[in-house]
Amino acid sequence: MKSTLNIILAAMLLLTLGAFTQTMKSDVWSPAQLLERAQHLKQLAAAADGSASETLEKFPRHYTMLAFRSRSGGGELHQNFADIFVILEGRATVVTGGEMADPKTTAPAEIRGTSVKGGAGQQVKAGDVVHIPAGTPHQMVLADGDTVTYFVIKVQEKE
Repeated sequence: MKSTLNIILAAMLLLTLGAFTQTMKSDVWSPAQLLERAQHLKQLAAAADGSASETLEKFPRHYTMLAFRSRSGGGELHQNFADIFVILEGRATVVTGGEMADPKTTAPAEIRGTSVKGGAGQQVKAGDVVHIPAGTPHQMVLADGDTVTYFVIKVQEKE
């Protein structure tokens, strides 16, 4: 009787998981579609601090975003999420490692600072892919007159 109950429970679990995966949708974005969608982010950034982003889709352990910058950002550190950037247009320097300058917790497991000190800079341009592990200080630095548009995948690495 106990083994029959276990089999029934296992079958119900598998059916539930199967239904869950069937409701998950896939996304396909071309660079042209993302750049077209980013046009409104450029307007928002111009009216604000030179940066704008939007969440595209949320999934159980990751989500996708689209971002535009016309000026350098401050330092960031996500304790639980890795960032993966796909550069769509423009150029920037991504600084990783080192330490956060003037760190402040802005949300649970999210730290922001004025900059990243002592990190390594890497020039990025359209077509480049950047992976920043959870817990790594990072900053997007732009030269005067430069802009950058990028697709972001935020992957939960830690609870």
